[in-house]
Amino acid sequence: MASYSNFRALKALTKASLQSIMKSPSAVVFSIAFPLVFIIAFGFLGGSKAFSIRLTMAKDADTTNALYQALHENQSIKWVPYPGDKELENALKKGVVDAVLDIQTQKMLFPAYKIALNGSEAQAGKLYQLRAIINETVYNLNPELAAKMAKEVNIAISTEKIRDFKTIDFILPGQLGFSLLAGSVFGTAFIFFNMRQTLVLKRFFATPVRREIIVLSEGFARLLFQLVTAAVIIGVGYFAFDYHLIHGGATVLQMLLLCVLGVMVFMGFGFAVSGLVKSEASIPPLANMITMPQFLLAGTFFSIESFPKWLQPISRAMPLTYLNDALRRTAFEGAGLWELRTDILILLIWGIVVYIVAGKVFKWE
Repeated sequence: MASYSNFRALKALTKASLQSIMKSPSAVVFSIAFPLVFIIAFGFLGGSKAFSIRLTMAKDADTTNALYQALHENQSIKWVPYPGDKELENALKKGVVDAVLDIQTQKMLFPAYKIALNGSEAQAGKLYQLRAIINETVYNLNPELAAKMAKEVNIAISTEKIRDFKTIDFILPGQLGFSLLAGSVFGTAFIFFNMRQTLVLKRFFATPVRREIIVLSEGFARLLFQLVTAAVIIGVGYFAFDYHLIHGGATVLQMLLLCVLGVMVFMGFGFAVSGLVKSEASIPPLANMITMPQFLLAGTFFSIESFPKWLQPISRAMPLTYLNDALRRTAFEGAGLWELRTDILILLIWGIVVYIVAGKVFKWE
């Protein structure tokens, strides 16, 4: 009699689980449709917003003059701390900073202010609008100098060819990360709770299939499904909204590898939830306690730097923050896995912790 093949059992169970997931409307909605709605909405966002510019002062600029103080009162200017010489180009690329302002005061000389504005070519329109704001501010400081305006201020504008960081470049990785989180947590929790409640797991014990094969098959099925959804989301972003993939197919491959790590970590939360709840109705509230804070605070829609300082440490403690960051840096900056080692290490630490918890609360019957 031929020996029982657990490998064949693994393939059969994985196939059956994958077919079950694909037939689930909720799985498709939360993993594909829900993220795509946000991607399409943000992808079509145009330039209808009121003028505002994120401005930082040059490192050696004069910040003691009246013009600098007056510009700080202008509601159209959002002031950003100087990011540092090495980080400045990256801040301009990502739109964290729109322009760098350098003011030098020349006492008893004309022009009284020597001003330099530097930004990306993509923000050239904003630079010229800002020049008009500065001229108006100087005039308001001393209207009597109106006749001397041409001599009073000398504003030099320079632009650099820096790749534009579009809305879709920020939104898509966040939605992709949340799709992996929600699908892994809810999907894993519901599947294993229902398998336990319907005694499917108990029936498996009467077969030669090993327990770990059951877990692995469900894990592989969930992983394959989430990778398909990830590929669909990236494809829609690239072909419909010009989502930036710096190295093309190689970038997609690295993003999918990061998705594999994210799914493996997030499934641990699902295992833990399935072991903690007493009824199926308890799964959504507990799963939402894990997913919703990350949906809102882990840089899915907005950079965590825009949150209040007291809230930022909470955001930086969430695993989705590091997956989102790794996906963005991979797609836009071309960062390799070694450059993402901090993000990957924190995700691995989260994975170890959550699987220890899941191992203690998970129930077979």
